Amino acid sequence: MTARIGVVTFPGSLDDRDTQRAIRLAGAEPVALWHKDKDLKQVDAVVLPGGFSYGDYLRAGAISRFSPVMGSVIEQAKAGLPVLGICNGFQILTEAHLLPGAMLGNDHLHFICRDQKLRVENAGTAWTGDYTAGQDIHIPLKNMDGRYVADDYTLDKLEAEGRVVFRYVDFNPNGSLRDIAGITNEAGNVVGLMPHPEHAVEPLIGTGRTDGLLFFTSILKKLVGA
Repeated sequence: MTARIGVVTFPGSLDDRDTQRAIRLAGAEPVALWHKDKDLKQVDAVVLPGGFSYGDYLRAGAISRFSPVMGSVIEQAKAGLPVLGICNGFQILTEAHLLPGAMLGNDHLHFICRDQKLRVENAGTAWTGDYTAGQDIHIPLKNMDGRYVADDYTLDKLEAEGRVVFRYVDFNPNGSLRDIAGITNEAGNVVGLMPHPEHAVEPLIGTGRTDGLLFFTSILKKLVGA
């Protein structure tokens, strides 16, 4: 039996179906989860997808953080459940305090959509085991509130503990401090990033590469080998 990976749909999610497809292409079973349901349906991992949940009112992810499903996600993530937050999902993870720091509006005050070069800094998380530390990959990016910020103490701690998972290369698209594109928690089971790996899983779409597929093969191997 293959791994079952839940994908949460919030009001305003727009990449949930793409994420389900990426999971299926990797060989796992995607399981649709609804934001109002506390039941995670015994999934082995959860993805919070990209979009503009609740229209980004108040702050991006601020309302979704209080959805009934998030109570279960927070509880189980603290117990070791692998959780991936993509774009809006990353914003939700910071609002839920599963990841440190915050996401602010892009420093240029515009929505940005581009293919983005990233460097893999940590290949030891539940979601990055199929990458190599130092590897450069190309993943589509699209956001309005993608600027990662934290105080110096938090940033220094993330760097010292190897918890910066991805860094922007050649161009910082949103003003994120220290070019941070993605981070992980101390246990390595929760990862958040602004670029969209689910849009780089087939040569026909996205960057024309499959660099993003390794997120989903990584977690599949982690779960099947557990």
